[in-house]
Amino acid sequence: MPGRRLPPLHAIRAFEAAARHGSMTRAADELGVTPGAVSRHVRALETQMDTTLFLRRATGLTLTGAGEALSRAVGDALDQVAEAVSGARRARLRRLSVGAFGYFASRFLLPRWADLTRTHPGLEVDLHTSLNPLDLLPGRYDAVIVVSDAQPHAGLVTHALMPIATVPVCAPALLRDGPPDFATAPQLHARPRPDDWRRWLNHAGLGTVPVRDGGTFESIGLALEAAAAGLGFAIAIEGLLGPELERGDVVRAHTLVRPTRRHFVLQYEARLARDPALQDFAGWIREQAG
Repeated sequence: MPGRRLPPLHAIRAFEAAARHGSMTRAADELGVTPGAVSRHVRALETQMDTTLFLRRATGLTLTGAGEALSRAVGDALDQVAEAVSGARRARLRRLSVGAFGYFASRFLLPRWADLTRTHPGLEVDLHTSLNPLDLLPGRYDAVIVVSDAQPHAGLVTHALMPIATVPVCAPALLRDGPPDFATAPQLHARPRPDDWRRWLNHAGLGTVPVRDGGTFESIGLALEAAAAGLGFAIAIEGLLGPELERGDVVRAHTLVRPTRRHFVLQYEARLARDPALQDFAGWIREQAG
């Protein structure tokens, strides 16, 4: 089969961008080159085709008849190339396994899952959740979402997603008579984070207030549900409170938030850093986490 006689592709790209923007300068900004370079490419294309593609006026560029026809054809062709490349990329995406703390999954991942499938239709993810940190080790899954200090670790890639800062919350009805007295208020505890109340009280300058057992729950989520039901006050992770606050299930029982050095992080082995499926997932979740 004889080879195709094509003009230089950089000239085609320069012309298409200039035609789309109606400006050599904006085309240059998009392509990361100078306006002079775009102009030279377009003039070289006009010379090769022996026709004028733009009428250059002080108010900007106007396509000639030949330019309009070429712009439509080139635009369609570049769209097809982009779609072919995207399709080829999706075709080589493998199924990804991700392990995550169940509370983070329920409050952060699952409400956003529809966006993941919409923006990355070729990406398939098997999500596995656990309350036990020993179940969520890099190497057991392609990637894990765990609690860490977010510092570099040999052989691992770590992306900080959300700082773990804590704040007490309760049902709105418990604040009708004014601020709570934490010395007598029922304190609800989550087994995975047994020291949250002591640490928050100390941070708030209430170190003499005793930690009282107003109820213990197997997860932070259940402790929050108990707080919403009016059983008492729970310590919540501020970044994951959005759904409950928006619904009005709970309110902040105090303005003071206790920061920590710990974060929810995305973590995976460095050998997988160039995996296309993992790159897509990592890019998406980092964007969602802001």
